[in-house]
Amino acid sequence: MQDRSWLSRTQLLVGNEGLDQLANAHVLVVGLGGVGSFAAEFIARAGVGQMTIVDGDVVDPSNRNRQLPALSTNHGVSKADIMAERLLAINPELTLRVVKDFIRPSMVEDLLAAGPYDYVMDCIDSITPKLILLQQAYEKGFRIVSSMGAGGKMDPTQLRVTDLFDTWSCTMAQYVRKRLKKLSVKQGIKAVFSLEYVRKESLIMTDGSNFKRSAYGTISYIPAAFGGVCASVVIRELLGEPVALEKRPDIINLSKPKPAKKRKKKAPAPESE
Repeated sequence: MQDRSWLSRTQLLVGNEGLDQLANAHVLVVGLGGVGSFAAEFIARAGVGQMTIVDGDVVDPSNRNRQLPALSTNHGVSKADIMAERLLAINPELTLRVVKDFIRPSMVEDLLAAGPYDYVMDCIDSITPKLILLQQAYEKGFRIVSSMGAGGKMDPTQLRVTDLFDTWSCTMAQYVRKRLKKLSVKQGIKAVFSLEYVRKESLIMTDGSNFKRSAYGTISYIPAAFGGVCASVVIRELLGEPVALEKRPDIINLSKPKPAKKRKKKAPAPESE
């Protein structure tokens, strides 16, 4: 008999039947960066009984501003190993498979075949592996939630959930949509995205390793917010709860918002003599 005392507050919300549904679920989380590390922890803390986590990267000093496993004391250590230790410390009865590898197109088929998964969570920030994972998971009929661009943004209240092909105001989502259409992928992938204008001045170019050629600046809480929304989609659907999808507006203004006008200061009143 599993010890569920640590899930007593969750039980108050979802009941014993809900705990059973989560305990019997298997969730695949691909990418353990700023979005995926928080998403994976939220999934584990909800009481999901089986997880597969995938990431081939190690902690870099630049990760510390936003990634859950990154500390000043573990530079160069595998993110997957750190997260595995953390998830099992949260739930020692968790059935956990750890894949310490960058997601490459050649490995996606074997990864998906190692399921079955009740949900696939895509937290990859490199376009080519993201597309291959989404295409193959879609073709195999898995439920999927995919995180879009979290970089260059600062307002968590602008996050939305909709079908990937109904997204707007997100450059990454637009690019992924266009590429997936060419791969004959249609509606059926949930996406977490932001309506916020990307601060393009924060863009830097990278060395192109692991299919990543550029990156935007980030703030501590935005990737975690994306991870939280992604995890909420998975958990709610595993529990049979409805997930409302944002409606794409008929008219979309993609222009850069104009800065607020500064109020002119009034001249000080002359002092009386």
